[in-house]
Amino acid sequence: MTSALRVVPEFFEPETKTNGKARLNLHPGQARTWASDKRFIFMQSGTQGGKTCFGPHWLKREIDLRGPGDYLAVTATFPLLNLKMIHEFKKVFIDAYDLGTYKESAKVFEFYPVKGEEQTRVIFGSAANPESIESATAKAAWLDEVGQVQWRRQSWEAVLRRLALAEGRILGTTTLYGLGWQKTEVYDRWMDGDTDFDIIMFDSVMNPVFSRNEWNRARRTMPTWKFNLFYRGKYDRPAGLIYDSFNEGVCRIRRPWNTPPENYLCYVGHDFGPHNTAALFLAQNPDTGDLYAYREYLAGGLSSAQHAAALIDLSPGESIMRRSGGNQTGEDGYRDAYTAAGWPIKKPDLKGVEEGIDRVYGWMKSNRLFIMDDLGLLLDEIQSYSRELDEGYNPIIGTIESKESFHLLDCLRYALSDFHPESAGNDEITPVSRVEGAPEDPYARRY
Repeated sequence: MTSALRVVPEFFEPETKTNGKARLNLHPGQARTWASDKRFIFMQSGTQGGKTCFGPHWLKREIDLRGPGDYLAVTATFPLLNLKMIHEFKKVFIDAYDLGTYKESAKVFEFYPVKGEEQTRVIFGSAANPESIESATAKAAWLDEVGQVQWRRQSWEAVLRRLALAEGRILGTTTLYGLGWQKTEVYDRWMDGDTDFDIIMFDSVMNPVFSRNEWNRARRTMPTWKFNLFYRGKYDRPAGLIYDSFNEGVCRIRRPWNTPPENYLCYVGHDFGPHNTAALFLAQNPDTGDLYAYREYLAGGLSSAQHAAALIDLSPGESIMRRSGGNQTGEDGYRDAYTAAGWPIKKPDLKGVEEGIDRVYGWMKSNRLFIMDDLGLLLDEIQSYSRELDEGYNPIIGTIESKESFHLLDCLRYALSDFHPESAGNDEITPVSRVEGAPEDPYARRY
């Protein structure tokens, strides 16, 4: 499987070579990552901290340990793959160890065949295109730049499925770009004590070749939140986050029931589209007026009648009082098709996006909208829904960055269009299923 070291990769100059093996000079952040025995390891650090150049060495060690078969290397986009990941990968697998051949057209690295052994391959994929990795059954995966907005949660779930049979390990390497699925699905689980996860955070200057002058310049001139994300590998609330009123420590809750109690009234918001059809189910406690988001639906490639049938199958016996969705011109046809299929949908009362955002913001501000913690897509969208920023990092009012990506938040706006948070219930807020021991402000605990 391995061969003698031929060319020493940049940054990883060996101190000794014995029997073709290199001793790597790792800085403390890299060394801790190398030593971690957890299944899901995430190295989140400042820019140029030595992440992407580390990934190929970790993946090679996994291949040496796990043996012949398929492995995954996935980055945010195919352009980024060609710009960074492949370049660092080739330094190790081709220049240093001469293990095989990279086939550009197929985006696959094939090891030189060994008689009597299964073929060993590294399959490269783009997280912006989850289908690029759906056909593989792999033994381990290296995921690069998982913090980028193009790295979709669906791709993370696709990787987990590909590794399920082998219970394969994952290394994630990234600079942080904001709050998203990596925080809710990885960082928060680590913070809550999930022993499958390990997070290694370190500053850019832990890399001994990173300029201290550049570090000081960035700290002087950048907003604190951006410096923390980009140069320290630490989460901070970015400027422009639209739903900054969502109190995660109070309103993200463990699921208290699988289906709503019989006396709860239910409401559904819908977002139509040929590739991304979404629905979000809310239930209201009749005693407090509080709302609970309890089911999310996102699918594509089906007709309106097929979506309607799927939604009917998901909600037997539930007291659904209203279904709302679609404000765009020409969406009456969608509503009519669903209605004809036995799932009637009305047009939302609020027409403007900003009006809807204000309505949702009010519910979150009053701590009366609770979201089950297994609704990962919705929670990811809340953490990522942001204004575009001007050159001074100031939010541009009326804009939404990557607006077309937030299908479940569109559903939430539509579902809440007929609700007023000020009339939801008593002034005294009494959450029904608050996370035990959760602080009032999650940033006080997590950051």
